[in-house]
Amino acid sequence: MKCPGQDTQYWDQDAIFETRCPECGHAMEFFKDDATRRCGHCSKKIVNPKMDFGCAAYCKFAEQCLGTLPEEFLAQQEDLLKDRVAVEMKRYFATDFKRIGHAGRVARYAEKIGKTEKADLAVVLCAAYLHDIGIKNAEKKHGSAEARYQHMEGPPVAREILEKLGAKQELVEEVCDIIAHHHHSGPDETINFKVVYDADRLANMKECQGKNEIDATTLSAKIHRIYLTDAGKNLAVQTLIQNKQPI
Repeated sequence: MKCPGQDTQYWDQDAIFETRCPECGHAMEFFKDDATRRCGHCSKKIVNPKMDFGCAAYCKFAEQCLGTLPEEFLAQQEDLLKDRVAVEMKRYFATDFKRIGHAGRVARYAEKIGKTEKADLAVVLCAAYLHDIGIKNAEKKHGSAEARYQHMEGPPVAREILEKLGAKQELVEEVCDIIAHHHHSGPDETINFKVVYDADRLANMKECQGKNEIDATTLSAKIHRIYLTDAGKNLAVQTLIQNKQPI
């Protein structure tokens, strides 16, 4: 079935309209289903000012439906993806509010760290929401939530969720790679892995009751020894030592 918004039988007199090029002011004509057009005067590629890209922001068939989307909407597509991943994570864990809460905290920390470290937030946030997604199958199949079982069982579940949501294959592969060893860092990790690793460390330390028994100097030394990013270290010191308040 053709998308009603792009089917000409539903069009009216407003389906073709004129506007002005924002670059040079020259008159331009748009059809309502044009994603972009080039100005005939200055050759600048202009986004259709009246087009609703709402469904295109997450639909995996957007490019077939609308053609090549402008860069700003591709960015929006990835931004909305992480929100949908969060919903799927909550649906998967159902009433396991402890794990839902942990994933949410890891994602919030990862976003803060990732922005400072200039990481790919689409990858970072999808991986943060899904990093422990293998726990259910680990406990069901192996009777244990040990890291090795999570690393084994997490990627297939994450892949199924991401592919269902139409994520790009490169993003799927990187997120699954992070999940497959998110407890153990190697010598040549990407900045995206390091951000998720630090965010998970911080969430775990924040949730640990025993942290209050460690003096500030010892805790600070531990943070600087085990965290992988400067932003992660700074946020951990701020959260665990300076203000000791949840974010």
